[in-house]
Amino acid sequence: MKSTSPFAYWQLGYESWMLGFESASVIGLRSMKMMAGGSAADAEARLMVSEKVGSAMDLGLRAMTGGLGTSPAAATSQAVSHYRRKVRANRRRLTK
Repeated sequence: MKSTSPFAYWQLGYESWMLGFESASVIGLRSMKMMAGGSAADAEARLMVSEKVGSAMDLGLRAMTGGLGTSPAAATSQAVSHYRRKVRANRRRLTK
C-alpha cells in the first residue's frame, strides 16, 4: 500500500481553503449581479444552475470511471482541482 506524504495533506488543505476563499468571492460577485435585477441577473442565475449541474455530473462520471485517482487523497485533490478551475473561470468572467 502506497502511503501519502504529510506534505500532500497540507497542500490539499491549502487548495481546499483557496477553493472556499475563491467561492466566497464568486458568491459575492454573483449576488451583486443578481441584486441589480434585469435580464443579466436572469441569465446569470440560469448559467449558475446549469454550470453547477454540469460540473457535478462531470465529476461524478470521473469518479465512477476511476478518473480521480486510486487513493482517497488523490481523489479529493482531483475533485478540489476540478471545482477550483470552474470557480476561477467564473471569477474572471464576473470581474470583467
